[in-house]
Amino acid sequence: MASPPTTVPCAEAAPALDLLTVPQVMARLQLGRSAVYNLLRSGQLASITLGRARRIPAHALTDFIRTRLEQDAA
Repeated sequence: MASPPTTVPCAEAAPALDLLTVPQVMARLQLGRSAVYNLLRSGQLASITLGRARRIPAHALTDFIRTRLEQDAA
């Protein structure tokens, strides 16, 4: 009697959460450092803090851009 194959989770099975640095967001939005921090401070752009480092999930940047496009279209 054969036992069922065991499943081993691998990194490819679950999508990785891409975290961006402030300079990466600055480059993608073509904004300055102060402008990006203003978006973070106002809550328009979501982020997490790891120690003293601020990281922005890639999906949060995508959501921010989508929201701005929808606002401009309305």
